Amino acid sequence: MVKVGLTGGIGAGKSEVSRLLASYGAVIVDADKIAREVVEPGTPGLAAVVEEFGEDVLAPDGTLDRPKLGAIVFSDPEKLKALNAIVHPLVGARSAELEASAGPHAVVIHDVPLLTENGLAPLYDKVVVIDAAPQTQLDRLVRLRGMSEDEAKSRMAAQATREQRLAVADLVIDNDGPLEALEPQVREMWERLRDA
Repeated sequence: MVKVGLTGGIGAGKSEVSRLLASYGAVIVDADKIAREVVEPGTPGLAAVVEEFGEDVLAPDGTLDRPKLGAIVFSDPEKLKALNAIVHPLVGARSAELEASAGPHAVVIHDVPLLTENGLAPLYDKVVVIDAAPQTQLDRLVRLRGMSEDEAKSRMAAQATREQRLAVADLVIDNDGPLEALEPQVREMWERLRDA
């Protein structure tokens, strides 16, 4: 088994790279997806978030109001730390379960947005960073995700810098250009990982 940590700043294109890798046969362990699962209604994770942040972070249907919670935590580092202390251990446990269920010859891609911030690089055989210029990230967040420029900048500022991410990279995918430029880079990286 080859364990790969895949990371990049918000709006860098991790989801697209994960999608391509899955199409080649990689086992994807998506930390963001798992982070949503561990705070679904009825879970201990959601109960802990409500206990920490109050009932106001719930939508009328009982689900987590992610935009409301995001507005709280991304403007206050201490509140973000409190949220991470709840969610990260739950995500780690579920990620380990998924990895354990992959075959012995699998290439397991851990899509981990906060890999650099949480010092997780040593946990992986290889770290792949999806790199995009901050202006590219900002444009994608505003244009494609509908964030305000201030919200996008706040989210970006809460993450590691581009330089910090690149410092932990074994492999770098440049995703500053058009989508068609991404696929050949990802395929080449996949072949290197598969043969590792």
